[in-house]
Amino acid sequence: MTQTHAVVLGGSMAGLLTARVLTEHFERVTIVERDDVAGGWSGDPDADPREREVRRGVPQGRHAHGLLAAGLNVIEGLFPGATHEMAAAGMPTGDVLGNVRFCANGYRLKQAATGMEAVSFSRPYLETWVRSKVFALPGVTVRGGHDIVGIEPDAARARVIGARIQSADGPPETLTADLVVDATGKGSRAPRWLAELGFERPREERLQVDLAYVSRPYRVDPALLDGDIAIIVGPSAAAPRGGAIMLQEGGRAVITLFGILGDHAPLDDAGFRAYAKRLPLPYVSDIIEASEPLAAEAVKYRFPGSTRHRYDRLRRFPQGFVVLGDAMCSFNPMYGQGMSIAGIEAVTLGTLLEDGELDALRFFRKVKPIIDIPWQIATGGDAALPGVDGPKDLGTRMVNRYLDRLYATAAHDEVVSLAFSRVTNLLDPPTALLRPRIARRVLGRRRLTAA
Repeated sequence: MTQTHAVVLGGSMAGLLTARVLTEHFERVTIVERDDVAGGWSGDPDADPREREVRRGVPQGRHAHGLLAAGLNVIEGLFPGATHEMAAAGMPTGDVLGNVRFCANGYRLKQAATGMEAVSFSRPYLETWVRSKVFALPGVTVRGGHDIVGIEPDAARARVIGARIQSADGPPETLTADLVVDATGKGSRAPRWLAELGFERPREERLQVDLAYVSRPYRVDPALLDGDIAIIVGPSAAAPRGGAIMLQEGGRAVITLFGILGDHAPLDDAGFRAYAKRLPLPYVSDIIEASEPLAAEAVKYRFPGSTRHRYDRLRRFPQGFVVLGDAMCSFNPMYGQGMSIAGIEAVTLGTLLEDGELDALRFFRKVKPIIDIPWQIATGGDAALPGVDGPKDLGTRMVNRYLDRLYATAAHDEVVSLAFSRVTNLLDPPTALLRPRIARRVLGRRRLTAA
């Protein structure tokens, strides 16, 4: 059933993918974004890297980003031929395991071709590409440079009938809508808006990690990566810091170092390099030493911790309104899950709209198991790191011990490495790692030394 007008609050990846889905169910879709999204980088991969910092609303835009296989599948489904088009425009592509070097707990996982594609990119490039596709769709209107003042209820305060917005130099105005979607990210004010309408605020779950990304652009010879398009060195219990190298369009790369609980990389050249030398494995440091930095100093982005708003546990919710993306659940970016989960949520929203007017509570409960998986991966991985105040019960300790053996096995066992890759790419649930054919390989092998 086609409805008349939907308003999407927020023009980041979650908002853009949601807007694309909503064009199949509404005659008109309006995207409201605080930043002036009409300007910025043109999408030319050879443009000056300073022009690629498109939006102040994406403070993490200059750091490493990942799009998991599940997320790339969403984009390919919404924009058929996307991967081929992005590759033709200069975005590095490869196999999700065969060309991505992933290291966990001090082990380099065995690489093998999976047939699943991966892309490596700068966040501004990907967002600009998606934005250009969405903005060109019939019926899509963009209100850039507008703050979101609030949502507009009906007289009974049981339904949202629009959104109140305001430009920097104009009076407030109300956009009437059949559906308002909050995709404003971690700063969402939806809990407050609900309380103002007399609804219960969602319960909040948090896991504090005090993560910092410290990143610097480099000119990297791709030959140094031996055919890989990205290298990810995750933290270990012995060395809870990590790093990533992501090849990008235009022959550039971004190198990101990350640490938790105040163990953050310095911004100066000497400190940045020294920090990299103390990662669990040397791959990132070796490439830093052999490459040319394109900025005098690194830049920093801090992330306090993962936060989940439990909309799925509410009993009442206003009609005509829904929340998704980071506004519902924001994950530790170290696991690269945010954009992919937002895309899956957007597609799920579209599926439910096929039945007619959206029931938000039904949506929240439908995406609950979708969010449960990355939430378990992120918070479980963080809780295993020393100093993180996460679950320490017997079950959690047993799972972490099993994972230690799994990483050691995956360093030499292609079957286990592939199973782990499918889980981290959100193609299989974490329980897939406990299936008999995997458990036998993990538990039947003596513990191996780190690669």
